[in-house]
Amino acid sequence: MMMSLGSAIGAGLFVGSGAGIHTAGPAVLLSYVIAGIVVIIMMRSLGELSAAHPSSGAFSVYTSRALGPAAGFTVGWLWWLQLCLVIAAESTAAAQLLNGLWPVFPQWVLALVFMVAFTAVNMLGVGKFGEFEFWFSMIKVGAVVAFLIVGIVFLLGGTPTESPGLSNLSDHGGFFPLGLGGVAAGLLVVAFAFGGIEIVAVAAAETENPAQNIRRAVRTIVWRILIFYMGSVALMVIALPWDSDELLASPFVATLDAAGLPGLGAVLGVIIVVALLSSLNANLYGASRMVYSLSERGLAPAALHRIDGRRVPLLAVLASVALGFVGVLLNYLWAEAVLGILLNIVGSTLIVTWVATIVSHLILRRRAERDGTPMPVKGRGFPYVNYLALAIIAAIIVLGMGVPDVRFQLLATGALVVVLWVIGAALARRRPELATADRV
Repeated sequence: MMMSLGSAIGAGLFVGSGAGIHTAGPAVLLSYVIAGIVVIIMMRSLGELSAAHPSSGAFSVYTSRALGPAAGFTVGWLWWLQLCLVIAAESTAAAQLLNGLWPVFPQWVLALVFMVAFTAVNMLGVGKFGEFEFWFSMIKVGAVVAFLIVGIVFLLGGTPTESPGLSNLSDHGGFFPLGLGGVAAGLLVVAFAFGGIEIVAVAAAETENPAQNIRRAVRTIVWRILIFYMGSVALMVIALPWDSDELLASPFVATLDAAGLPGLGAVLGVIIVVALLSSLNANLYGASRMVYSLSERGLAPAALHRIDGRRVPLLAVLASVALGFVGVLLNYLWAEAVLGILLNIVGSTLIVTWVATIVSHLILRRRAERDGTPMPVKGRGFPYVNYLALAIIAAIIVLGMGVPDVRFQLLATGALVVVLWVIGAALARRRPELATADRV
C-alpha cells in the first residue's frame, strides 16, 4: 500500500498539479473529480481480478485472459513504456527542483546521480527495496498532511499573510476560464497524476498473502490519494490565481510562500525532492516486474526473465531504466522543456490501461459467474459502474479531440496501440500456445 502511495504521489502531484491548474484554471478540480471516479471504478475492478489471480503482470495478464494475447501484449508493453517515461519525468522533476533550491550542480548531473542511485537500490532485492520505499513514502505522506494543515490555517487567517478567501475561484476569468476544453486538457495531466496507483496489483504478487493484501490495500488507498490530491489542489487554486507563474514552477512551495512562510516552503522543497525520488523508485520496480512478467509469458525476450540469487530480474531492471538515462541526455540538451513533454505524453497512455482493466473485468467476472467460479472479492454496482467509467472515458476522448495538443497526444497513443497490437497478433499467430498460457 505504501508503494502504491509512493508511486502515485510524485511528480504528478508535486509538480504536475501546477501544470493542470494552468491548463484548466480552478475547473481543474472538476478534472480531478472526473478522473477520480474513473480511478475508483478501475481500482475496484483491478482489486477483484488481482484477489482472484495475483500476478506481477496484473492487468496485462487479465487483458490476455479476457481479450487474447495480442491485447495483453499491447497493454503490458504500453504500461511498461509509460512507466519508463514516468521514471524519466520523476528524475527530471527532482533534478529541476533541487537545482532551483541548490544551484551547485547542473540539472543533468543531478538527474544522472538519481538514475544511478535508484538503479542500484532496485538491484538489492525486493525486501530491501520495500523497506527503503516504505520510509520514503512515509516522508512524503507526512509532508502532504502537513501541507494540508498549514494551507487550511492560512485560508482561515492564521498565518502572516492575509487570507485571499475564495476570490481566486471567481476572479481571473471565473471558475471555467478556459471552458470545457480546458477541463478535457487538464484530464490528461490529472491522469498522469493518478498513474502509478495500479502498482498495488503488481506488488501484491510478491507478498505472502496476495489476495488478502490486495483487498485491504485497494479499499483504503484510493480514498487516501483522492484526499491528498483534491485537498492539495483545492488549497492551491484558492491560495493563488490560477495563472500565477509561481504555481507552474513549484505549486506547493508557491502556496507556502503566499502564506508568508517562505522558510517552510524551502524545507518542503527538499522533502518534495525526496518524494519524487520515492516515486521514481516505485515506478522502476513496477516497470521491471511488468517486463519480467511479459518475458515469463513469452511476450518479451526470454533474457528479461532471468533472476539472480536475490530473486531480482536484473536485466529487466536495466531495460526499465534505459529511457531514464535517455532523459538525462534530454536534461542536458533541453532542461527547461523536457518535463512538460514527458508529463503530457503519459496521460493519454494511462487511459488505455484503464479501459483495458475495466473491460477485462467486465468479461472475466461474467465468465466466472457463468462457469460458477468463485471470486474472493466482489464489488457492488457491477456491471453498471463499469459502463459509467467507460462512458466518462469516451467523453474525455471526445472533448480532448477538440483541443489541438490533446488531440495529437490521443492520436499518437492510438497509433502506438495499433502498432503494438499488430506485433502482438503476429506473435500470437506464430506461437498458438500463447492463447491459452494466461488461462492456466
